[in-house]
Order: sequence, then structure tokens, then C-alpha cells
Amino acid sequence: MALMVERARRLGWILLKAVLRFSFMVINNLVAIPSYVLYLIVLQPVRLMDSDTFWYIEGVMFKWLLAMVSSWGWAAGYTVMEWGDDVRPISEDAAVVIANHQATGDVCTLMMCLQDKGTVVRKMMWLMDHVFKYTNFGLVSLIHGDFFIRQGKPHRDKQLILLKDHLDKYYHSRDRKWIVLFPEGGFLRKRRETSQSFSKKNNLPFLKHVTLPRMGATEVILKSLGPQQENGSLAGGDATRSASKSKGLQWVIDITIAYTKAKPMDIQTWILAYRSPTVTHVHYRIYPIKDVPVETEPLTNWLYQRFVEKEELLAHFYETGAFPPPKGQKEAVSKEMTLDPVWLVLIQSFAFASGYMWYNILQYFYYVFF
Repeated sequence: MALMVERARRLGWILLKAVLRFSFMVINNLVAIPSYVLYLIVLQPVRLMDSDTFWYIEGVMFKWLLAMVSSWGWAAGYTVMEWGDDVRPISEDAAVVIANHQATGDVCTLMMCLQDKGTVVRKMMWLMDHVFKYTNFGLVSLIHGDFFIRQGKPHRDKQLILLKDHLDKYYHSRDRKWIVLFPEGGFLRKRRETSQSFSKKNNLPFLKHVTLPRMGATEVILKSLGPQQENGSLAGGDATRSASKSKGLQWVIDITIAYTKAKPMDIQTWILAYRSPTVTHVHYRIYPIKDVPVETEPLTNWLYQRFVEKEELLAHFYETGAFPPPKGQKEAVSKEMTLDPVWLVLIQSFAFASGYMWYNILQYFYYVFF
């Protein structure tokens, strides 16, 4: 009987916490997103006179919005441990980021772990499924210049043309640097069986923790944004960042996301926090762009090899609880990514103050004109 009462109390607390968190996040969205839009409407004259300044301001507010989303998980005890290469020294360089995709929480995880990487979040561009366009954050991503891609064979060719046009129009004009995509083209649980069947038919590696990547978007990005080709590969990739703007993409950043006990985090968990505090592990590996082939077949083999490596990384992690050390080292080093609570309180306060201000301004104009 006592055990049943304790379980009921625990369930009641989880439900109450979920309701309170959901209510706060609804209000948070209702004040922050309209404020972001209204600020940018008011700043349209700045966009006409000095577009660089306009997109700088937009990028700062975009980073704040992503920090708010990050804070929802961080406040629930969902933290990130980082492994592998240090990406901070190349945070100002142009790079394409390829990540494995297990669940909707992958996006939230990246929003969090990239917050302390210089101007990355402010200047990044996301490639995401078109379904995200219809979420609460869809309007923000649309304004920021992210690309929504529609999956499936009937749409593939048209989507790749649209992607190239989008990159040509927005990537350089808005001073974007990192472009983030999930080459698998869908969640692991949805694509694993199809990918394994394809691998078996074509004598390709059999993968369990990731799926074989799709090539279309990656190839378009590399050909559109990469530096001049040299001997079938992309030029560039040295550490001299002063010339990176003229050279195009300088790096490929391979991110592998691993969840404790192989249980992915979804957006519902991130919002409602019905799972106990847990650590998500993120592994970085950096490749100079000069080492990346650009022709279709060599690029396909190169990208397949990256996902074979991801498979090995994840298999090791799920077996030992840690990623393997880099070659030549005996022990892998990890570092907890933290968010500054004072900074989070300040941006949340700014969001609520802005919401209050815009409410009063709109109410005033409503009374004046109606």
C-alpha cells in the first residue's frame, strides 16, 4: 500500500511539473517569438540601409531564442558532455556539419551544445524536414533563412534545385558560416530497416546505430559553397582563417550524438521533463575540406565511411559508456558543456519585458484606430 501511495505521489509530481513547464513554455513562446518578429518589422529601414547590421541584430536575437529552448532542457537536468576535437578554434570559419539523427531531441541538443561556440549559432543555417516549418519555431527559422527540405523520391530532384537556389541567395548575403544537416534523411528508428535492406542488396556495411546517409543535399552544399576544386577534391582547409571568406567552406565537422542507454531524447521529453536528468554525449571530429572529394562516387564512399566510423563510435559508447580515445592517445577526454544561468535569466527577462512592451504598444494603436 505504501509503495502504491509513493508511486501515485511521484506520478502526480511528474504530471504537475509537466503542466507547469508546458504552461511556462507556451507563455515563453507567446512573448518571445512575436517580439522577435515585431523587432525585425520595426528594423526594416535598417535592413534597407545596412543589411549587415540588420542580420547581425537578427542573429543575436536568433541565438537568444535558441538559448531559451536550450534552457528548457538544461533546467530539467538534461546536460551535454562533449568529446573529440575542439571546434572552438574554427567557430568563425565556414563549415558544413553532418550529424546522426535519432529523434527530435537531436536538434535541441545541438542548440544547447553550440551556444558557447562563439558566433556559430548567430551565423548558422539549418537544413531540416519541412514539417518543422509548421511548428512554433517555423516562422523564426523561415525569417532566419533556414531551409526546409521535403523528403521522398517524388520531391528529391526539385528539392535539390531549391536548395542550391536557397544557398546562392541567402548563405553569403546573410554572412552564414556553419550549415547543419542530418544526411540520413530521417530518424534512425524509421530508416534503419530500409537502410539495412539497401546495404544487404548492394554489399554495403551493415549498420545498426546509424543508417547510410543520402548524398543529395551534402553534394549540393559542397559544390555550391566549397572552394575551387583541385584534383577532384575541394581546395582549402588550412588553419588560416583570415582568408576563409573568399575560400568558401573550410571544414566538415562530423558530430555523433549518443544517448545514455541508447534511449533518444524527443522534443516532448525536452519540454515536459518526464524523464529523469540525463546526459547526452556529443563527439566532434573535424576534417579539412581539402580532404573531401567532390565527385559523386568518391564523395559517396567518403560519406559512407564517416557513418561507418559513427557506427563504431556508438557501438563503443553503448558498450563502455564512453567514446574511444583518438588515435595515439590512451584515454578519451570529455568536458561538460554548461550554460550561464545569469545569462539565461537575462534573456528570459528581456523576452518577457519585450512581450509586455509590444502588448502595450499594440493595445495603444488598437484603441487609437479602432
